[in-house]
Amino acid sequence: MASSVDLGDDASGTVERGLGSGPFRLGEPGVAQENDLGVVGGVLAALDQRIQVRYNMPSMTGEETASYLVHRLALAGRSDTLFTDDAITLIHDTARGFPRAVNNLAVQALLSAYTEGKPIVDETSARAAVAEVTAE
Repeated sequence: MASSVDLGDDASGTVERGLGSGPFRLGEPGVAQENDLGVVGGVLAALDQRIQVRYNMPSMTGEETASYLVHRLALAGRSDTLFTDDAITLIHDTARGFPRAVNNLAVQALLSAYTEGKPIVDETSARAAVAEVTAE
């Protein structure tokens, strides 16, 4: 009987699991950076060579992003509105609909709204989150 083994969840949004004879790679487009020969370099090259199935997760639509945020807030026990439509649109557009980026921006936007004493994340709080997350 095959068992599932979690190989990690890296910062790029990729989840890799081994099931039976080989690992599977699930993630967002652009996760694997290939060189001219189509080979991923660096410390994960040996792992990448063993990946047998690849799936690039498409980004969410704006409506899906809004539903995703409502769902994540419901899991945290919140049923009230915490993001304005403008804030959700900005988060979606900046994150390009990728769940990990949406999560990071939403958390930062919630923190921004909280520090400003706002009961809801508006576009200003979302813009502050974008500036914080994208600053290098």
